Amino acid sequence: MLVLGVDPGSNVTGYGLVETKANKLFCVDCGIVRAPAKAPFSHKIFHIFKELSEMMARFEPEEMAVEDLFYAKNAKSSLKLGHARGAVFVAAVQNKVRVYEYTPLEIKKSIVGYGRATKEQVRAMVKIMLKLHRDPALDTTDALAAAICHVHWQRFEKALPKQSDGKNRR
Repeated sequence: MLVLGVDPGSNVTGYGLVETKANKLFCVDCGIVRAPAKAPFSHKIFHIFKELSEMMARFEPEEMAVEDLFYAKNAKSSLKLGHARGAVFVAAVQNKVRVYEYTPLEIKKSIVGYGRATKEQVRAMVKIMLKLHRDPALDTTDALAAAICHVHWQRFEKALPKQSDGKNRR
């Protein structure tokens, strides 16, 4: 299964593609989408949409894990982050990629085992789990962590017995 993890931001959006083969995790591609600094906000949002849409068309991930909106310094920051998330969601729908959301607490617990872990601790564990040889940007490792978290949840849900209505419990 190929999972795209995304850490949305209006200026910098991290992404990471994680594939599972024989119960092992592999990083297929990762990086950041950086919006043009002096571009109008609407162009920044379109740039995020366009870049992620092209990536999804190229790699064809089956599912996407996105860090859920949790907290921003002020209302304006929250709205801008919401717009960036919207661009990511529209790109996923356009490319027929199923979307799953995880809170930062869920992602950190899945990766580090502690929900209040620092970004640096998350990066260190992601490097170990994916056998990366360099230090990716923190936005990139947050995106990779979201993808790994999703893989862990999917493994857990597949192991659960089905409910009588045939749906998983999550």
